[in-house]
Amino acid sequence: MTVSINFDNSYARLPEHFFQKIAPVPVAKPELLKLNINLMTDLALDFSSSQARQAWLSYFSGNKIPKGAEPIAMAYAGHQFGHFVPQLGDGRAVLLGEIKDKNGARLDMQLKGSGQTKFSRRGDGRSPLGAVIREYLFSEAMSSLGIPTTRSLAVISTGEEVYRQSVEPGGILVRVAKSHIRVGTFEYFAARDDINGLKALTDYAINRLYPELLASESPALEFFNKVQNSLAMLVANWYRVGFIHGVLNTDNTSLSGETIDYGPCAFMGAYSPHTVYSSIDRNGRYAYGQQAQIIQWNLTRWLQCIYPMFASDEEKAISLAEQALDNITNTFHDTLMTTIAKKIGINRQGNKDDVYINELLSLMSEHKADFTETFWLLSNSNN
Repeated sequence: MTVSINFDNSYARLPEHFFQKIAPVPVAKPELLKLNINLMTDLALDFSSSQARQAWLSYFSGNKIPKGAEPIAMAYAGHQFGHFVPQLGDGRAVLLGEIKDKNGARLDMQLKGSGQTKFSRRGDGRSPLGAVIREYLFSEAMSSLGIPTTRSLAVISTGEEVYRQSVEPGGILVRVAKSHIRVGTFEYFAARDDINGLKALTDYAINRLYPELLASESPALEFFNKVQNSLAMLVANWYRVGFIHGVLNTDNTSLSGETIDYGPCAFMGAYSPHTVYSSIDRNGRYAYGQQAQIIQWNLTRWLQCIYPMFASDEEKAISLAEQALDNITNTFHDTLMTTIAKKIGINRQGNKDDVYINELLSLMSEHKADFTETFWLLSNSNN
């Protein structure tokens, strides 16, 4: 049986060096462990019968390609712990294509753990089932908390083993996102001095994420400002709930303003801005309290790629880029402090309230206060 679905893949219509056309690698004994019924409903996908679920299992496992899908592995680069790697790409994921939700919004559907691609760098292209389950739980928790994130549609057990530090069962995560374009996607073309590629990617990303900007005087500049604001709000929301991403490389920074790639991550217990949740982050580059600065750093890397599109005149483009750079710190500071003030229950008026906020956080750090419990007690202090 097949199920009715309108797949497209607009990214696959970009030049061929943007991706590799490749089908998922079939798996031995796929089993549907978890289906996100609410998300299926939002996507207007049929799951009402056992036959429909069987059809989805074949699609979600990569054993069958849905009609209209054009599977690809996307190319991108990235700064990983500050060190630039000119080619990364989807080494264990395949973008099946795009679907529209019941409101008409275009969304990517990706299989993560779907086998080797040319970007696998000697990896097996598979995911341990435990990591798949963790991303499902974290992404859906973040969504329920009102924080922009990629979503998890299904968890598939592959019936195969993967070899890491030990032998583990394999899994595939079916992931849905507004887009999988990253800061590192732009870095890939900038590293190759591919101006035409950068322009094509910029035009595509604007049309996909903010088509209303196409009529502005400088769509690329307005695009940068939009993404800057969305990422500032995203990080502020992470701070609001005590979330630590763990690995905020530029290839893990989505231009859709969504939390993406849940590897080593956690919600903080005892408050400390120095809390790290990655065994390889020995210097605390991606500590809880560093996340705003790191996203700003990542945005600066993106600005270096995209600024030539701000204006046809080079001097004007540089001037606009300098102005945009000057605004980043204030944007992040104001967004963060306003968000934390709301969590405390005050209407932030400026630097005076920032002092109170910082004093509270200092006391929490000094006394190793539980992050969530402290704010819960504050919210109930009059009861």
